[in-house]
Amino acid sequence: MGLDLSDINRSVFIAGTDTGIGKTHAACTLLHALRAAGHAACGMKPVASGCVETAEGLRNDDALALQSAGRTLLPYALINPVALRDPLSPHLAAAHDGVEISLAPMRQAFGQLAGSHQRVVVEGVGGWLVPLAPGLFAADIAKQWQLPVILVVGLRLGCLNHALLSARAIEADGCRLLGWIGNCIDPHMAAPEENLATLRELLPAPCLGVLPHGVAPVAAAAYLHAAVAALD
Repeated sequence: MGLDLSDINRSVFIAGTDTGIGKTHAACTLLHALRAAGHAACGMKPVASGCVETAEGLRNDDALALQSAGRTLLPYALINPVALRDPLSPHLAAAHDGVEISLAPMRQAFGQLAGSHQRVVVEGVGGWLVPLAPGLFAADIAKQWQLPVILVVGLRLGCLNHALLSARAIEADGCRLLGWIGNCIDPHMAAPEENLATLRELLPAPCLGVLPHGVAPVAAAAYLHAAVAALD
């Protein structure tokens, strides 16, 4: 299936500085913010490892959260076309399942979502350079679909280095870094405001919101007005 660049460019890729820094939380919050602003929006998790067997097939908690946060309850296979069992790097989980990841099924699912929604929020897997298959990385989803990128920065000790390296890699790959979202994953982080000020000074894109700790996506959507505006 061919992809219409006008559809792609209305969508966004959610990258993360690492695994476990709240990409899904930020993506779901952005979906609620987009919907509150009147956009027909849905989420997508092209690749998910750590799926569990259910009566309906393999399911992943992150993908299910994105499915629930969208405008309508879309078929799971469109939200998460590549579902892998083991909670490992995708290239390892795929090898354990006896498959090799390719972009084709993801691209087909994305085309269907982009054709029926004003915005598709595409959540990556792990960090920017997580391997998917020989010669294929998570970054290639954003690169080949020409998606602008929002970087989720998990606010904890070490986030400055991870954020700056990720931003450098995103721009080196020729992708547009639309902005970044801070996610307060460590409520006991020392000097959070000073770290945020440093990120605002050093990252080459604007802050599109800071998500407080322990606030559900529906309520946290109020913190992402700048992210919604960046996608208009």
